[in-house]
Amino acid sequence: MADTPDLLIDGPDDAPATLVLAHGAGAPMDSPFMTAMAERLSRRGHRVVRFEFPYMAGRRTDGRKRPPDRQPVLLATWRAVVAALGGPERLVIGGKSMGGRMASLLAAEDGARGLVCLGYPFHPPGKPERPRVEHLGALAVPALIVQGTRDPFGTVDDVAGYRLPPAISLAWIADGDHDLKPRKASGRSHDDALDEAATAVDEFITAL
Repeated sequence: MADTPDLLIDGPDDAPATLVLAHGAGAPMDSPFMTAMAERLSRRGHRVVRFEFPYMAGRRTDGRKRPPDRQPVLLATWRAVVAALGGPERLVIGGKSMGGRMASLLAAEDGARGLVCLGYPFHPPGKPERPRVEHLGALAVPALIVQGTRDPFGTVDDVAGYRLPPAISLAWIADGDHDLKPRKASGRSHDDALDEAATAVDEFITAL
């Protein structure tokens, strides 16, 4: 069993649901995106827990950038966090990009109350021939993927070509990139897009 990492918690301890969010490959648990989503969801009455994988926690200690840990380490860290918080049946798990993908692998194997992915990496940018969706077919856990329509990791057209199970619902953020950020020409701000994303996640969790 991996050591349980430090947890960053927002929202009421007695919230009906706890959402656990893991960060993406390149930014920490307190990045502007992660903080914005945690604040928005905690204001809506949810308990939001964030943590970091060992390579990102190590960066805090010595400032040295590292590549992400290998998948077994990432999943072991996830399992340690889930165990510390009372088990998968109590938790909605998910995260940003890589963090959400690891949560989806965990949900397919161990189950969870629900799954929330913010900018799912359906394929590496510019490489749609390398999809990362095979395990999603085995997903029985209710899942929400919040995706920008021009996300280079999976656009509307890309995702339309996948056979995703009925457990997965999609919330598309108009003109959003991988951080859900729209272009200025769209007439919408990043805050608008993040509010829309938080509303979708709030409604999904409440419906569970």
